[in-house]
Amino acid sequence: MDFRLSEEQQMFRDSVRGFAETHLAAGALARAHREEHPWDIAKLMAGQGLMGIAMEEEDGGQGGSLMDAVLAIEEVAQVCPRSADVIQAGNFGPVRVLAEYGSRDQKNRYLSKILRGEAVICVGMTEPGAGSAVTDLITSATPDGDGYRINGSKVFTTHAQYADVMLVYVRFGPGVGGIGSVLVERTAEGVKQGKRSKFMNGEEWVTTYFENAYVPPENVVLKHGGFKKQIAGFNVERIGNTARSLAFGRYAFEQARQWALTRKQFGRVLAEFQGLQWKFADMKIKLDAGQLLLYRAALNADRGFPSAEETAIAKAFCNQTGFEICSEAMQVMGGMGYTEETLVEYCFRKCRGWMIAGGSIEILKNRIAESVFERTFSQRPSKTDKS
Repeated sequence: MDFRLSEEQQMFRDSVRGFAETHLAAGALARAHREEHPWDIAKLMAGQGLMGIAMEEEDGGQGGSLMDAVLAIEEVAQVCPRSADVIQAGNFGPVRVLAEYGSRDQKNRYLSKILRGEAVICVGMTEPGAGSAVTDLITSATPDGDGYRINGSKVFTTHAQYADVMLVYVRFGPGVGGIGSVLVERTAEGVKQGKRSKFMNGEEWVTTYFENAYVPPENVVLKHGGFKKQIAGFNVERIGNTARSLAFGRYAFEQARQWALTRKQFGRVLAEFQGLQWKFADMKIKLDAGQLLLYRAALNADRGFPSAEETAIAKAFCNQTGFEICSEAMQVMGGMGYTEETLVEYCFRKCRGWMIAGGSIEILKNRIAESVFERTFSQRPSKTDKS
């Protein structure tokens, strides 16, 4: 088994790193703490062909692979972590569901603008009473002529306050089979948003309310029975989340490594203390192991087998690894690592969120256990349990 990148992949990786160092290195610190969406970076990425990397050329994509998208996230994150989020938004998540299942008309109206860096799409999945138990969602889609009226609310949606369009999970009917998705423009009549709140990582989110909002038939993406397709796409989305966790951990590792080679205490550089040597050895082991798990999931997804088990294993391990390495890097760098004068604390805060977003580590472990025992374990109480 050959673990080396192909010559073409190496060239792509090197070209992305060169682009990042030329265009993204300057201002990386300030960019990470800026609240507004980096539209300038999104357009720059689009011009470089880094949006829609694994999407069909006829859809405005680059016709590449998921592995290419992972490499792009890795290389950009080593120079400007914040810009790696733009790669994620332009290649994984709701944009990929739109590219996979959207109609030609929907792609022309929405996808083309997103891949040019001129618009953003977000996913409305989580509700006040439906987080990990996403099938408990109650946002309804009631027939009205050829279209539907949407009623309900969504929370914790990244990009919701400025996204042009939201991919909304809705209930057309009862049960899992009644769940599908529609496209709702943020400025549409009947769409309202609450006050802005902040996550620990600095990103803002707003509660989005749908009050009899009309969705025309041409904005329905998946009708009854669409839930399983959406979740299958979510397995691929997890690859992007995984890639960022590991890449941010690697960024923090490298910052701490450089610090340990130059910072002196007690007349010696930090790298000469055995206690720190062991920390770095442990971090390197975890980074290498995580990268193998990530690459396995990405390569097999490219072959047409986005394994729920492999993506769950990769995400659970790399989420934890990224967070732990950022924490250790902060410890190595002491007070400086804890300040906003470096991006180590920023990476720490971002990685903590990915242990929840896109499927919490605990839910992922439930899925992994189901693969281990080859059976489904319901998290719901038994129907005979009256307690």
